[in-house]
Amino acid sequence: MIHPTAIIHPKAQLDPSVQVGPYAVIGEGVVIRPRCVIGPHVYLTGLTTIGAHNRFHAGCVIGDAPQDLKYEGEPTRLRIGDHNVFREHVTVHRSNKAEEETVIGSHNFLMANSHVGHNSRVGDYVIIANGALLGGHVVIGDRAFISGNCLMHQFVRVGTLALMQGGSAISKDLPPFTVALRENEMCGLNTIGLRRAGVSAEERLELKRLYRFLFREGRNLRAAVEAAQKKFSSPAAKTLLEFVATSKRGVCADAGTGDADSDAEPA
Repeated sequence: MIHPTAIIHPKAQLDPSVQVGPYAVIGEGVVIRPRCVIGPHVYLTGLTTIGAHNRFHAGCVIGDAPQDLKYEGEPTRLRIGDHNVFREHVTVHRSNKAEEETVIGSHNFLMANSHVGHNSRVGDYVIIANGALLGGHVVIGDRAFISGNCLMHQFVRVGTLALMQGGSAISKDLPPFTVALRENEMCGLNTIGLRRAGVSAEERLELKRLYRFLFREGRNLRAAVEAAQKKFSSPAAKTLLEFVATSKRGVCADAGTGDADSDAEPA
């Protein structure tokens, strides 16, 4: 199960079922749970714990030091869940402080040449397409879709079931269920994603009304959130309102493209 050219530190902990390809390098602090496949030329390092049934394609670098000038070589951590796919040359950096960690959840798909910066937290069932870049401390909610070559500034949040169109960039938070385009703009709700996730027609309609109430009627956002908390009551609406109310960086602005529903497919 382990290619003879692979280099594995004697103190690394690998389940007997793990497969390791040619020229892979696995460091001392790495722990790998059952049924993982480590492809050729993969480098696993740092205090990295990897769950079960993960697959790392050729050239991935997982758990290397954070790209942070304040980092001074402390033993820091990366934690990965189960059933993730890391395609060619994905990079995921460990945290910049010993008391914190970078976290990748479960059932995620990270496509070729994407990057997850230090101290970031990626939820479950997230897709990060080719060339997308997450700065440090970024938080991605469950079932978000980050299209190709998207950029996320450090400390931003992307809400659950949000979608970023290809090449878009954000330095502000992207609320749940919305679609980002260009730079710090939104163009409505991720209708296709909501349908696929089984969100009912009634909840989708309420979200559409809430989106219009918050972002398209010229209200002060703080006042609009307070008013909307008394007016909208579905679980999805509460999720969106809580996200906006707790934003520290501010949220993306509506681009004024017309209807609050977006049928944009991931790019």
